[in-house]
Amino acid sequence: MNEGSALQALKRGDEQALAWFIDRYAGYVNTIVCNIIGSDMTHGDMEEVSSDVFLTLWSNAGRIMPGKVKAYLSGVARNKAKEKRRSLGTDVPLEDDFVVIADTDLERDSERRELSDALRCAVLAMQAPDREIFLRHYYYYQNVARIAEEMGMNVSTVKTRLQRGRNKLKEALAEGGFDIGKEDIRPDGFSAG
Repeated sequence: MNEGSALQALKRGDEQALAWFIDRYAGYVNTIVCNIIGSDMTHGDMEEVSSDVFLTLWSNAGRIMPGKVKAYLSGVARNKAKEKRRSLGTDVPLEDDFVVIADTDLERDSERRELSDALRCAVLAMQAPDREIFLRHYYYYQNVARIAEEMGMNVSTVKTRLQRGRNKLKEALAEGGFDIGKEDIRPDGFSAG
């Protein structure tokens, strides 16, 4: 079974297809959930959130495009983990959370989409390992110590590379005509949701 056939089977309500996705992506989903929830909650809370992610996949299989399952799961995992933290009164710190306020101003929405696209392109244009560090921190919510450990670097090196990455993004976006501040460089700019 490949992802395309598994997705088709999932759309037909095949439980074996759901098991295929769980086997393939459980570790990925659990990593995202654990990075957001951290040590604030029990192992049971994390399992509950991960289960909710796959239940959402099951319920929305008909709307997911082939080749987009991993991105879909990533977005759902981040949102479900944040919702769980909020429900238990342990909100994600403001610096790591992006609040979207409904705005009927179409021009502003268009500008946000353009900024989001420009940010995504600027991040993808970063050189390794800076791009990986940036994505691990802002997209997968890994803390600096964990990134340093997993990439075999000093914590100070990771912090320096994050700062350099933010500065490069600001420069790239400023060249594109965007007037941005620190609050504009958030994971939402390159989210999968």
